[in-house]
Amino acid sequence: MPGGRALPGAVGALCRAMPPPARLVPEALRRAKLDRPQATLGFWRLLYALLKQIHGGKWSEADAIDTQIRFVKSALWYQGYGRPELYRLPSDGSAGSRELLLAFSWLVHRISLLEQLLARNRVRTGDETSVCMCEDDLSQSEQGTTEIAPEYGPEDRVDIRYLQWLNGRLRFQWRSLHAQHQEQCKLLHKIHLLTSGSHVDQILGHFSVTEMDLIRQPENYKQLVQLLELETMQLEAFLEWKQLEPVYWQWMETVLDNMAEEGNMYKPQDAHIEKSSLPKVTSYCPWADSLTGQINKLSRDLMALRDQLHELVTHRKSAWEEKVKARAEDLQREDFPATVRKMQEAVELKLLDLSNLCAPKKNKVHGLCRLVYRSKHSASKTGFSRSVSKEPAPAVSATEVIRELQMREASLQRELKQLREECRQRLDEIAEGLDGVICISP
Repeated sequence: MPGGRALPGAVGALCRAMPPPARLVPEALRRAKLDRPQATLGFWRLLYALLKQIHGGKWSEADAIDTQIRFVKSALWYQGYGRPELYRLPSDGSAGSRELLLAFSWLVHRISLLEQLLARNRVRTGDETSVCMCEDDLSQSEQGTTEIAPEYGPEDRVDIRYLQWLNGRLRFQWRSLHAQHQEQCKLLHKIHLLTSGSHVDQILGHFSVTEMDLIRQPENYKQLVQLLELETMQLEAFLEWKQLEPVYWQWMETVLDNMAEEGNMYKPQDAHIEKSSLPKVTSYCPWADSLTGQINKLSRDLMALRDQLHELVTHRKSAWEEKVKARAEDLQREDFPATVRKMQEAVELKLLDLSNLCAPKKNKVHGLCRLVYRSKHSASKTGFSRSVSKEPAPAVSATEVIRELQMREASLQRELKQLREECRQRLDEIAEGLDGVICISP
């Protein structure tokens, strides 16, 4: 056992750093190492609670165990966990605690599980909004989508009116969400404007919604203090865990060694069964001569086919060059300036995308940012003043975010135009194969 005294401290810090809904006890880890079935249900519930929080879903301890197990397996598959033994575990939670311990440790290491949970469950006293200025290269990520689209048969056809109804419903919900977000921004601006200059921290200068609620209802501060104390305890446990983390991974190596030793116990017997099941091959093969003759004949056929393909490619290449030459002569006579103009526009768009990709990368903002009201008067007043708090973190202005969104909108519009053109060509190809049907392009 590595670190006889340090291991309980590492496991205890790991358990204390977990959010309150996820109950993990050190004894469960020890039982899982020994693959005891008593720890299986607890680990399924633990992974269910943690993964639900990571994916932002609602959950309850009253959910059926088979539902929890299905969700955990699908979430682990989505995260990239590829150990097949986990997905073969029974859906009643009767066995597999050691496999669940491996999956839990994989999550802790691979997706920074504790960091994500602490970030999601932290106490937010300020008004925050989500900002993402990362460049999303849609053209590369979606490249080849039309080529790999599945072919649908007559039995897979969907009524176009149903798709139109879904599209309309989605647009209505999006507009409702946008209107609610605008109303929230107006209320936040009103609070920040009316409380401007009232905060102790002159860099902030105004109260947040949480602080306004505490002013109106001072009795709620006890609950806030309790939440802050709990978060402080979790952060202290996390710092302790980071110091003792190598001890935990050494202990996990012993878990893997135990699994390898137990697997080797059955290997000699399995190898004997496989060896006995193999057919015995004698040195005399009456069919060897005929097989050699067939291989030689196949080799000659392949050589002849290669010569034919080479001749066909040469013929096709010459025909294509003549076709391109004739097309160039037609363009010289018909509408050549318009074609050149389109080509220039396409090249300019490509060069613009290339210049954006080759530009020096700035530190893009991603994640939650605190909303701070800034006016011209307050900015000039606090620009060179020193307050009680430290220097503020680099701020993100709304103008900069709007500029980034406009550039992304232009890129998406170009992508949408290209996809619409590809869809129109695809519909034209389908319409040509339909008898008695006339399609009018919009």
